Amino acid sequence: MKFTLNKNKIKYSILVLTLFLFASCSDEITKPINDVYISIPDHHFETILIEQGIDSDGMVNQQILKTDAEEVRRLDLNLTRDFGEISDLTGIEGFVNLTLLSAARQQIEAVDLSFNTRLDTLLLQGNYLTSIDLSKNPNLILVDMLSNQLSSINGLSGATNLKKLNLSWNNLEEFSIHNASLEVLHISQNLLKSIDTNGAVNLKNILLTSNELVTVDFSFNTLLETMLISDNKIQNINLEQNSNLTHLYITSNSLTSLNVSNNQELVDLRVDRNPSLTCIKIHSGQEIPTVSKSDYQELNDICN
Repeated sequence: MKFTLNKNKIKYSILVLTLFLFASCSDEITKPINDVYISIPDHHFETILIEQGIDSDGMVNQQILKTDAEEVRRLDLNLTRDFGEISDLTGIEGFVNLTLLSAARQQIEAVDLSFNTRLDTLLLQGNYLTSIDLSKNPNLILVDMLSNQLSSINGLSGATNLKKLNLSWNNLEEFSIHNASLEVLHISQNLLKSIDTNGAVNLKNILLTSNELVTVDFSFNTLLETMLISDNKIQNINLEQNSNLTHLYITSNSLTSLNVSNNQELVDLRVDRNPSLTCIKIHSGQEIPTVSKSDYQELNDICN
């Protein structure tokens, strides 16, 4: 009886030891694989990587070598349109040396770019993004997210080299940006009720057509050359500090008065379809080569 008990104990011990060793070996096998490969669950994404010679194993197997991803500096996923549309960019986190990412006209609803810290160019036009966090992308220079469903965008304040930002055709209701480096800002066709650009002191071009703005203040943006703000609800605007303006489009608003007498560089002025605006004040002798106005409007150096 004693011998049988010891024998059973020996069998049990061997079984436990075997299971322990197997588990340990499994961990050792799994760990190197995770260190070597990056998961690419979207087969359209992986197929494009194969087509461009980035995924070196040449097989659609939902993974790519980490070293393959780390070698890529510029990734344009729009070079070929024959492989279907990408809906999941999982795996992009492995492309840690990317400076350019283009994934326009896909079906992307969310993306994590927190590991792509070297990005300077981001092109995500025509997707289905509702929000995005760019707080880990301080090197951005150009961002184009035209035609998404964005209601929020976070982290732009850290992009101290940002020059061009396109957020047109989205769902933004308010927007604030104070990047001194910014030169071009496009946010047309949104739901904007307020915008604050006071800190963007080098802004030269702003496009805000087709929003719901009632008032705007660009007095801090003294370098503005092009101001396109037609199709809003703007009732008044002070352009005294914007002496560099060359193009002012402010049609289809609710203006009751407009003074452009201090805007001597104007070459194109469009003020038609402001029902309550009958007189646009100009400086005596000021000539504006192109003017679009309604029949009931006049340019005069004296406006009552």
